[in-house]
Amino acid sequence: MSTLASNQLTLMDLAKRLDPDGSVPTIAELLSQTNDLLLDIPWVEGNLPTGHRCTVRTGLPTAAWRLLNRGTTPSKSTTAQIDEGCGILEAWSEVDKDLAELNGNVSAFRLSEAMAFIEAMNQEMAGTVFYGNSSLSPEEFTALAPRYSSLTANIGQNVISGGSSDTDNSSIWLVVWSPNTIHGIYPKGSKAGLSHVDLGLQTVETTVGVDENAPGTRMRAYQEQWQWKCGIAVKDWRFAVRICNIDISNLVAKSSAADLIELMIKAVHRIPALRLGKAAWYMNRSCFEMLDIQRRDDVITGGGLVYSNVDGMIVPTFRQIPIRIVDQLTQAESVVS
Repeated sequence: MSTLASNQLTLMDLAKRLDPDGSVPTIAELLSQTNDLLLDIPWVEGNLPTGHRCTVRTGLPTAAWRLLNRGTTPSKSTTAQIDEGCGILEAWSEVDKDLAELNGNVSAFRLSEAMAFIEAMNQEMAGTVFYGNSSLSPEEFTALAPRYSSLTANIGQNVISGGSSDTDNSSIWLVVWSPNTIHGIYPKGSKAGLSHVDLGLQTVETTVGVDENAPGTRMRAYQEQWQWKCGIAVKDWRFAVRICNIDISNLVAKSSAADLIELMIKAVHRIPALRLGKAAWYMNRSCFEMLDIQRRDDVITGGGLVYSNVDGMIVPTFRQIPIRIVDQLTQAESVVS
């Protein structure tokens, strides 16, 4: 007896998605997350078919005082070029034509399924912005965490330890986004953002069918493709700070907990100039909750966490920098040393 592939919607799936009157309900998206950083990233078209080549200043020319009738030695600045790569995030949906048409509202049924795909793409992208590593997974782009992964390297001055030596750690990030600091990229000649192609009714090959020994069977299905071509360019590493080694269990228990307010103050002072881009904090819900509690405990001296109106939305801020909740920031980071 054949087993239907798990990536195909079934009659049971359909039954779970219909109201008693046969209409498509509004599904409670219990798996949805908050990953607000996607609203902050500026996107720049790359100058390479597969990414972007950044040119950065690595040395300044020499200036000298001189006496009359005496010259100075000519000098020059030096530069270096860094190639930043992009990845292709993709998802496909294939829904059996007869299954989609059972309830009489094909459009509503397909839209309901499409919302789940968009959420999945957003979650994967948000996680990859922080943890993507092309050295370990060549299909990904190299993100922030692999770059800010040492306390002792040159970039280490922008990596601040919260003191943990355990394994249930998380990080808080301060990033200043702009085309001259840190920004998103997409390949030359392509389009920015998530693209969607509705291929309509197609004849697709399936791995199961009436004859389980058949090499491949066919069916008519509604087919859709989602694709996102992008990467991250760190043009000037000084404009991001990672507060790592934050022990979540200690933080929640308020026992030997990291002083988030002090650490965030330190992070602010590692940025050369906040005005050179759009600055934002990124942390998960546990860190945000405990920051709020530490602020309350420290309210007499002023914790610095306030709520401000930004673009019509009430958002929390620290030192007038908005705080974004990113559910994709894990609580199981290894110790950064």
